[in-house]
Amino acid sequence: MATCGLVAVAWPGMDMPVLHVDGRYLKDDAGNVVNLHGFAQTYSPWFNERGTKWNNYDVNGCLEYNKKKIDELLEAGWKMNFVRIHMDPYWSNTPGVSTTGENDISAFDFNRFRTYLSQVFIPMAEYAVSKGLYVVMRPPGVCPEKIEIGDAYHKYLKRVWGYVSTQSRLTDNPHIMFELANEPVQIMDNDGQFGSNTDGCFKNLTAYFQEIVDLMRGNGCDNILWIPGTGYQSQYAGFARYPVTGDNIGYAVHVYPGWYGSDAIEPSHELGGSYGGGFNAFAAGWASQIKPVADFAPVMVTEMDWAPSKYDASWGKSITGKMFGEGFGANFKLLADNTGNVSWLIFSGCELLAAFKDEPGERNTVLNDSEACLWPVYHWYKDYAGEKDPSEDFCLEFSVRKVGDEYVVMPGNSIFMALISDSGNGYQMNRHAEFDVTVKDPDVVEWSDGVFTAHAPGLTDVEIGYTVAGNDESVSVKFNSTFFPFINGYLNPSIWEEGTFDENTCTIKTGKYGFAGWKYSAGIDLSSYRYLIAEMEGGNQAAVSFRVFDQDNYWTDPAVADFGNRTKAVLDLANLKSDSGRLLDPSHIFIVGFWSLGNTPFRVKKVYLSDNPDGESALDEITFSPSERSVDVYNIQGMRLKTQVSTSVALNGLPEGLYIVDGKKIVVKR
Repeated sequence: MATCGLVAVAWPGMDMPVLHVDGRYLKDDAGNVVNLHGFAQTYSPWFNERGTKWNNYDVNGCLEYNKKKIDELLEAGWKMNFVRIHMDPYWSNTPGVSTTGENDISAFDFNRFRTYLSQVFIPMAEYAVSKGLYVVMRPPGVCPEKIEIGDAYHKYLKRVWGYVSTQSRLTDNPHIMFELANEPVQIMDNDGQFGSNTDGCFKNLTAYFQEIVDLMRGNGCDNILWIPGTGYQSQYAGFARYPVTGDNIGYAVHVYPGWYGSDAIEPSHELGGSYGGGFNAFAAGWASQIKPVADFAPVMVTEMDWAPSKYDASWGKSITGKMFGEGFGANFKLLADNTGNVSWLIFSGCELLAAFKDEPGERNTVLNDSEACLWPVYHWYKDYAGEKDPSEDFCLEFSVRKVGDEYVVMPGNSIFMALISDSGNGYQMNRHAEFDVTVKDPDVVEWSDGVFTAHAPGLTDVEIGYTVAGNDESVSVKFNSTFFPFINGYLNPSIWEEGTFDENTCTIKTGKYGFAGWKYSAGIDLSSYRYLIAEMEGGNQAAVSFRVFDQDNYWTDPAVADFGNRTKAVLDLANLKSDSGRLLDPSHIFIVGFWSLGNTPFRVKKVYLSDNPDGESALDEITFSPSERSVDVYNIQGMRLKTQVSTSVALNGLPEGLYIVDGKKIVVKR
């Protein structure tokens, strides 16, 4: 597992190490990896308890309230070491001028911004630093939905940061950092089209912020700068191709329930969202958008929270849940820790942080309900700070289902593992450990960078050693990598329209004109197989058809095999054609499954690969005779067991049974 990083010593009254960006990490001058954990403040009456504490541009009232909240939350025991400060447009907009939201800069008054930068924002930043908190400052307001290089908002940001980067009280303070914008959504590409996730958009987004970075560096500002992505700060893959250049550059990410495939109980924040697919879907989204930048630069999550909606106390609507299970919060922590270079905060109001007490009570308020973010995060922050959870009863757990004595995974998917314990106090802990892993067949499953990756179908044994609480432990596990597992969490009955799946009976009922099956985020290669076959049990009263897609989009044209009155549907992988005659590429299959009218359930017997359209293998059975010749070995369902090894090695260790070796049906007898 990746390192979780050290925690900077940054409590009130203690020295704060100077941080810098070194490769993919924040580090102190001693070379220690540092990940920060904190909170956020917004300096406007509405965001300070909805206008009940101060108003009328009362500088002293604002400073008194927000300084007091910092004092109170630290006194409450929060082990925080950074704060994200919003230079709210309440101060820089001309009073009385109507705007259409925080992204409307028509009311911006530069002179007011200069005045209140000096009177409000810099004093608050300096106060936070005096309390042992690093500071991240963000500009007034949010990005308009559409931006482009050289537009009015670009000029606005350059004017704001151009001035900020000349202020010695900020630039001479190495504990102050800057987040260059809040939640860009779409940007114009070179063809004049607005978007968020295309190559042209990524290229222009980098150019957009590179101009701001260069301006600030030209003014002598060497502070750490955090770069936002598009899609409300959710899309970052393009920065791997077009990174913002220069020293002390990191990326500021937002993470809410329902984003990146994560679980949301109900729609959340601007992007909305529905209940997701637990840890594995969240991990896939994280790998797609956040990992590309985390592989070369530090990441800071500058907005993130969750709580059940009944409390009306969070932007994100979800639950803490369980690591590797359903829910948002526990899985977020697991992914952030495993990535190893992620700093993060909770976006909860400071009045809640200040009111927190480490007392479980009835667990019926947002402060002590373990399914809301405050209770677990309070204890996680203590753990990061070195105040270890008393539980040492950690169990090695995996992100995939165990069926019988095998952990089941699909080729192309990753398998995470972690040492996890239930605290007994309403939250889980995960413990960092160095693992010593030996995989018997790395062609099937490979261990690299703290994650297992399934490459091909087959079975393999894995030996895992680790040390926890001074004790050396070891465990043996078996992974079963298969293309078509009839297991909840793998077979999705609701790829299109909402359906159901009964794992015990392999019974599927799609929604009306719906689709159920398997999705492969990276695509799978079936080009070395001849036929893909699905078999049903019982009658076909729902007009079921078997379909394969070679694009990661359900609305493309698939290859289709109708069951009709038969119980078997066969797709010729060497001649996959859609109804329109388009030839599909079997080396990149993204979706496999079943379409139906949705009027009645149907039962699937199995889905498998074969060398014969009639099913299984049509070749004569022969008794195995040892040979030193190199071969490919498959089980009878067409799953690869070994690749390019001698038959004496490949088959001698297998139990009696039926296998396919170089296209021949082999009976192994002892």
